[in-house]
Amino acid sequence: MNIKNLEKTLSENEYPGRGIVIGKSEDGKYAVSAYWIMGRSENSRNRVFVEDGEGLRTQAFDESKMVDPHLIIYWPVRVLGNKTIVTNGDQTDTINDGLKDGKTFEQSLLSREFEDDAPNYTPRISGLMNVEGGKFDFSMSILKSDSGDGSRCNRYTYDYSNPKEGVGRYIHTYMGNGSPLPSFEGEPELVELKGDIDELTDKIWNSLNADNKVSLFVRYIDIATGKYESRIVNRNK
Repeated sequence: MNIKNLEKTLSENEYPGRGIVIGKSEDGKYAVSAYWIMGRSENSRNRVFVEDGEGLRTQAFDESKMVDPHLIIYWPVRVLGNKTIVTNGDQTDTINDGLKDGKTFEQSLLSREFEDDAPNYTPRISGLMNVEGGKFDFSMSILKSDSGDGSRCNRYTYDYSNPKEGVGRYIHTYMGNGSPLPSFEGEPELVELKGDIDELTDKIWNSLNADNKVSLFVRYIDIATGKYESRIVNRNK
């Protein structure tokens, strides 16, 4: 699999939907994660990211315009000890609770399926980062309908140990715009991760479609210490 230029990959897709990128910084010092949301409807676009403790939640920008919080309001990021969970829905809590109960990342998601938004059946995409003892590994998952069949769910989990410097894995909900929206296909894409946290934040935000992007979250975790710094960009201000 060829390593893709992240900016080019994002700019060529009008509507990747929600996306997760996880990998290691060029200098090998940081575990990197990025998560963004996009929207076509007024309800989807009426959101902002708010950092809450170590985690991240979505919030209505204008409460008076919120039509349906279902699938819109959730915690995309939660931290459990040395583990950071990043997802595109309320399965963040499912994973968090499962890990607390001694389940694995994969086992925790067995109770979940794709979103109930027929005919799109939006995939649930998730990531789990482990930073401990100066080491970093991560897993990613996608729960998607079987070729648009809402009665069947396909589950895929990918594990990455000792990830390479300057490289990330990118998974997103849609292959592009459409009606219904075409679900992501294949394994998480290999993409370049270049620059510090501010450079990467700018690259991603400026590469996403200007009409559809809503919010972006980027976090760099120091692999040696576990300390982190985050950036949030919201279209609504």
